[in-house]
Amino acid sequence: MAGTPRVRSDAARNRDALLCTAARMVAEEGASAVTMDRLAAEACVGKGTIFRRFGNRAGLMAAVLDGSEAEFQARVMRGEPPLGPGAPPYERLIAFGVARFQESVQRIDLLEAAGGGRSHAAYSFGLLHVRHLLAELGVEGDLPLLAAAVLAPLEVPLLRAQLEVQHLPLERLTAAWIDVASRVVGVSPTR
Repeated sequence: MAGTPRVRSDAARNRDALLCTAARMVAEEGASAVTMDRLAAEACVGKGTIFRRFGNRAGLMAAVLDGSEAEFQARVMRGEPPLGPGAPPYERLIAFGVARFQESVQRIDLLEAAGGGRSHAAYSFGLLHVRHLLAELGVEGDLPLLAAAVLAPLEVPLLRAQLEVQHLPLERLTAAWIDVASRVVGVSPTR
């Protein structure tokens, strides 16, 4: 039979149970609390089921992260303004950055447990969204590189260093990001 192989209903049920349990554990206790043994016990599956489905702990954490990333992207594409459609592009850009900062800080341990950052697809989504907003704002120059520069402060390695090594408050980082983004688009951040 050609095409995508069908997933058995019990396999799909196990996957859903594992992801729901892992997401709950991460939300309640942080990513470090999720061990394969504990997850298997709490989800009532064998440990081998986890490894067959996700490969390793990083694969499991990436799958948990995919769920929260899908929710974030839905808010950007279909949610309420200013993060979602309907707000002017500058307001959407700032709302996107602030929301991504909050999401990154909230999930920093999960992002690291999933391999150190967002998936290529998640990063590409942000890059495309910011590039589109820069174009709507009439920004001139190399938009792909400008979008990457605007997104760089929102990534885990830099964010972790600024928060935990330099001990910079999130409010200061957010204000600095708004300043950088505003300068790229040529507007005053007090607008």
